[in-house]
Order: sequence, then C-alpha cells, then structure tokens
Amino acid sequence: MRSVSVAIPVLNGGPRLRAVLAALADQDGPRFELVVCDSGSSDGSDHAAAAAGARVVRIDRAEFGHGRTRNLLMRESTGDVVVFLTQDAIPARRDWLRTMLAAFDLAPDVALACGPYLPMPGATVTTSRELVEMFAGMAGPAGTPLFFRQADIPSPLRPSAATFHTDANGALLRSAWAGTPFRDVAYAEDQLLAIDLLRAGHARAFVPAAAVVHSHDYPFGERFRRLFDEFRALHEVYGLRSSAAPREVLGTVRLQTARDRAWALAHGASRGAADRATLASFVHHTERAAAAVAGTRADRLPPRVRQWCSRDGIAAVAPLNLDA
Repeated sequence: MRSVSVAIPVLNGGPRLRAVLAALADQDGPRFELVVCDSGSSDGSDHAAAAAGARVVRIDRAEFGHGRTRNLLMRESTGDVVVFLTQDAIPARRDWLRTMLAAFDLAPDVALACGPYLPMPGATVTTSRELVEMFAGMAGPAGTPLFFRQADIPSPLRPSAATFHTDANGALLRSAWAGTPFRDVAYAEDQLLAIDLLRAGHARAFVPAAAVVHSHDYPFGERFRRLFDEFRALHEVYGLRSSAAPREVLGTVRLQTARDRAWALAHGASRGAADRATLASFVHHTERAAAAVAGTRADRLPPRVRQWCSRDGIAAVAPLNLDA
C-alpha cells in the first residue's frame, strides 16, 4: 500500500477549481492528502481549497515557476506517489485516482504516469479533434496502458509518445523524484522530467482510462502567445524548427482545416455549422502555423519581440542541456 498525495498549483482558479475539488471529493479510490500551492489568488481560491480539506501553501506570485513550484509541492506533500493536477483539469470519472495509481503496480519500474485530456463541453471542433486523435495514438491495444522505457526515446531526440508527459494529469513516484527532480525551467518541465527519468532507468506509463476534462479555446491573439511559448519550448527541449516554407505552411493549414470539417460532419454537424467550424478552423491553424514558425525561431528574434510574443512576457532564451 502506497500513501498518496494530490497536488495542485493554483492562481485564481475560479469555478473550474471548485469543479476539480468537487470531483476529488467524489473519488472512490484510496484516501489521499490534498496539497495546494496558491501564488496570490484574489478570488478566494485558496480559501475554497482549504474548505475542501487541502493544506494550502502560499507563495508570492513572483516566486512561481512551473518546475520550481512542483518541486515545492513535492517537498510539502508526504505521499509515496504524488498526483498532479492543474486548477482546471477535472477528473472525468470517480475511479480516476485509482486507475492512475494502478499503473505503478502493473510494472515495478514505473516512476511516472499520466492520462489524457477530454475536451470541455462546447469545445470547438479543432480542439476536440486534436485531443481525441492525439491521445488515441498513445494508448495500447483496446485502450490498455502503454509503458515506455529508455530504449523508446527516439534518436535523434524529438517529440514522441515516449517522451510525452503532462503535469495537468500525471503521477510521480517520490523515490524517483528524490534523485531526479523537476528542472527549474520556464516551460516544458513535464516533458523534461519524462526524458530525465527515462534516461535514469525508470519507466513511464500512459493510462488512457485516467482522463481529465481539460481544454481551452483561447481568443485570437492570446492563442498565438500561448502557442508561441509552447513551440519555443519544443525548440528548447528538442531542437525543433517548424518549416517556414510558404507552400508547406499553407498545405498544412489546408490539410488540418479539411480534417476539422470532415470531423464536424462525421459528428453530426449541419452543413451550416460545418461551414462555421471550417472558417474558425482556418483561422486557428493559420495562427498556429505563425506561432510555430516564430516560436521555434525565438532564439533568432530580438528580446523585445520575444517578450511581446510570449504569453508570460519572457524575453530570455534558455537553451537546455539535456545531458546535464
């Protein structure tokens, strides 16, 4: 029997945080400790977490860092396994926690596990298709858990099912973290943790049944900035450079827009609704393509441009040494 903690970093979580807390209270799995790190909420999120039974650790907003704060949550929690959520990732089933934890019993060398995201009710066609297709490609036969080890890391290093991990819906073995903590980086701390743990000889699991409801449809502009940061992280972690060739970029936009339209029609959309989804999809994929080109070339942009493009206003470039 392992002890379990659930850990959540929080900043103005609003109604979705309350939905997360309610879903945790409804879990039918093992008892667990709930620890929340609040970085200066002004909407009462810290009090809502405390009322739900969480132990709340408070830090200044300037102290927050994706890897740094999760290391803090590891130190402040006591569980042998620490399961991370974000404030807007709502466990989809009452057996979410029990299903996630089962991965650690299926293979003795598992140190890291994660599950998929489901689209929020009312999510756009583009978001829904992306999540469903991405996570379906990571599952084992008939939706069974899939395990990855050091030999599965692609060479040369690139984004893959083996190196994917998410702190929005993931679990970490404390004994493995003690030797391989999160890196104190601005982005992609979860992907880096997966790579570091695999290289240290541990296994990671993808658990298709341990899903959370978690998606966003950001408005134009904010979506670009968030995608810019995501693609910058892909360059810094994997060295990825998205093609800037106009013909290739346009071809990708057209292909993805056509797939979204087909998805909409296959899922019962009327012709008019499919037309509207197609237009929204074209805008989305055009913005995504621009963010991919800019983000994977962030190191070539002037600092002020990088700062403007970044959702978090980060101007610095941080090349990563994955052998460190």
